[in-house]
Amino acid sequence: MRIMKTKARRARKSLALSLSSRANARRCQRFCWRGMVQVYTGEGKGKTTAAMGLAMRAAGAGFKVWIGHFMKGRRTSEHRSLARLRPRPTVKFFGSGRWLCSGKPDAAERNLAKRGLEAARRAIISGGFQVVILDEINCALAYGLLRIDDVLAIFRDRPQEVEIVLTGRGAPPRLLAHADLITEMREVRHYFRRGVKSRLGVEE
Repeated sequence: MRIMKTKARRARKSLALSLSSRANARRCQRFCWRGMVQVYTGEGKGKTTAAMGLAMRAAGAGFKVWIGHFMKGRRTSEHRSLARLRPRPTVKFFGSGRWLCSGKPDAAERNLAKRGLEAARRAIISGGFQVVILDEINCALAYGLLRIDDVLAIFRDRPQEVEIVLTGRGAPPRLLAHADLITEMREVRHYFRRGVKSRLGVEE
């Protein structure tokens, strides 16, 4: 009887390993190709929202996700959802946000952005993440916080299976030239124009 129970446990374990291997194989079939460069830009709303949706989808598939927020310094509601995912996405902030409404960025903001780009480069070349999202990095380029040559360098250094997503309005032509996918959000109508403030659960 004991021998039969032992054999049954071994059979269940073997089946579980087989199913796990099959699941990993299916994931690899879907994802083990050359990672793409995606750019979400334009004046319309929805760029960061789209990137966070992709992060949730990737985590749901079992992929590890790294998110770097440039020019932002605080968490909003989507981060509560991201924190519940397994594997849990890594989320970093590289900006204070304080100067966005008060003029030009100072040296401290530039240093935060440079630190963010270096952290993103390490995440990409580590091979530990399948999806890397650089939120608002296009704006960081537009404001002169980062050099386009430094951003393009991370494309050359990345492992081929890493997907990179860059968001923010004003994506420069040289960046777009390296993109496999470009989505431009176009504002047709926006309730902000009517004085509607940012709302919890929608914009925050």
